[in-house]
Amino acid sequence: MKELLEVMIKGLVDHKDQVSVEETVTKDTIVLSVKVAQADMGQVIGKQGKMAKSIRNVMKAVASKEHKKINVEFVG
Repeated sequence: MKELLEVMIKGLVDHKDQVSVEETVTKDTIVLSVKVAQADMGQVIGKQGKMAKSIRNVMKAVASKEHKKINVEFVG
């Protein structure tokens, strides 16, 4: 799932080399922290957070197939 998120984010940003995704796994939840260049943060979040919401929805759909919970965080 980490790789899928990284591919999606790199498709959105201009500074692809500054994209990093950190994965933290707890007992029942996976937390993915996305770091991008400050200049690309607006593209990742989108107007009124619509892009971020869409990214989270896709990742939740993938996680539900594996019967897991996922949380996607965007870090500046």
